Amino acid sequence: MSYFQGETPDNYEQKCLCTLVLDTSGSMGGEPIRELNRGLQEFYAAIEEDLIAANRLEVSIVTFGSRINTIQEPSLIEGFDMPTLGVSGTTRLVDAVREAMRKTEERKQWYKETGQPYYRPIVVLITDGEPDRDQDVNGISAEIREAVEGKRFTFFGLGVKGYNHATLQRICPPSAPPMPLAGYKFSEFFKWLSNSIGIITKSKEGETIELPPISDWAQMKF
Repeated sequence: MSYFQGETPDNYEQKCLCTLVLDTSGSMGGEPIRELNRGLQEFYAAIEEDLIAANRLEVSIVTFGSRINTIQEPSLIEGFDMPTLGVSGTTRLVDAVREAMRKTEERKQWYKETGQPYYRPIVVLITDGEPDRDQDVNGISAEIREAVEGKRFTFFGLGVKGYNHATLQRICPPSAPPMPLAGYKFSEFFKWLSNSIGIITKSKEGETIELPPISDWAQMKF
């Protein structure tokens, strides 16, 4: 039985779940959170304008500071308004990623129960901080690697100015190393993400796809 049992699908298009795991700890205050919020709104608008993606992409949002909050359960764009994030607290990164992974598996089960085909889900971690000392970095690293190798989801780790590259590299699977954000180019990153999702949601089963280059937003040297 899935957490989402009883929910009725809006349509039976093939679904693509994208879960955003977003750092809202105190260190993200000021320009970082302003630019992140701007990028999220532009991401929402871009998906809304793409009829195919709007009918296939489900977005879920998990935030983390001192607390873990699922501020958006999986939903098509038309089912919610993109929230404006605030910041506070420390960095319970591992707990947040585990929550995102759990919700992803539950949503996949719901797709199966309701007869909805789906693309491989996407989990996107965005952080500028060092996980709290009690966070199980080695454990989550192994869990992510196993899930990615088992094709249960695709994982992207985005490092924001001030992040610890070595730690994020431990968390990310070897097949998808950390992607350092140049400055606070969240808008450019979310444009890339929306374009990538547009390509994915228009692809056919087994088709080889090529995602856009990351040069517009990624810091290639760190």
